[in-house]
Amino acid sequence: MTDLTKEPLRPAVVLLAEDNDNDVELTRLSFKRSKIACELHVVGDGEECMAFLRREGIYADAPFPDLLLLDLNMPRKGGGEVMAEIAEDPDLCHLPVVILTTSSSDAEILKMYQLRCSSYIVKPLDFIQFQRCVAQITDYWFELVVRPKK
Repeated sequence: MTDLTKEPLRPAVVLLAEDNDNDVELTRLSFKRSKIACELHVVGDGEECMAFLRREGIYADAPFPDLLLLDLNMPRKGGGEVMAEIAEDPDLCHLPVVILTTSSSDAEILKMYQLRCSSYIVKPLDFIQFQRCVAQITDYWFELVVRPKK
């Protein structure tokens, strides 16, 4: 029996804030191989990330993401600054944010959790492990977790 009260399935909207072209391409490939349909949007720095989330300028018609994958080491505005802005913004603070970065610094990890990041993941260096990591992220956030309706 079909539940007609449910909204139709749509691809999950994911915003990737990442300035490394190789990591962007690895993420794109990993999402393409994932069993979850995802609409991936990419921004190259923290200022673009905040403009996308706030639908400013060229991002006025951008969809609101279901999940933000945030690198910490970006130009113009780093991921830590982005996380702090998201935490303080009542329109954004509900957004699940997964820190996906190369930093394994205990101080950095603690700081991001204090700012209420949803998860902190150190990027795997191997493509197969990276692909597995993205698959686990999508499975978790789009199949297991219950999120508020928009």
